[in-house]
Amino acid sequence: MTFVTIDGDDIGRRLAACYLSNDVTALETTRELVDLKTQQISDLLTELGYNVLFCAADGVTAHSKAEIIDDMRLYQRIENTVGLELAFSVGVGKTLREAYVALLFAKSTGKARLCNFKSMESECLE
Repeated sequence: MTFVTIDGDDIGRRLAACYLSNDVTALETTRELVDLKTQQISDLLTELGYNVLFCAADGVTAHSKAEIIDDMRLYQRIENTVGLELAFSVGVGKTLREAYVALLFAKSTGKARLCNFKSMESECLE
């Protein structure tokens, strides 16, 4: 089984800027954009044969019983789906925990990348 967990990069900072500048319109626009992009990622994963377990806020988690993951292709498909408006980090692992640890590694080593738990010591894909 392969798990994938995806989380938006710097969404919290964007939201904080909306609050601090008292910008209701920007807050609504950010929510709409994040909702749209996470739903698009969820739809992509479903199309690729994954079972989506979670899709909310700025995160998506899914799994596949098959070993269908091609890290570079998956990350490119996510990037193409999301476009330039938002960046996402991706963690991949054989368990939910491994995928989450790989996601934390991706976020702490540069963001906007995919890290696979089995190869965390080598370079993550950007």
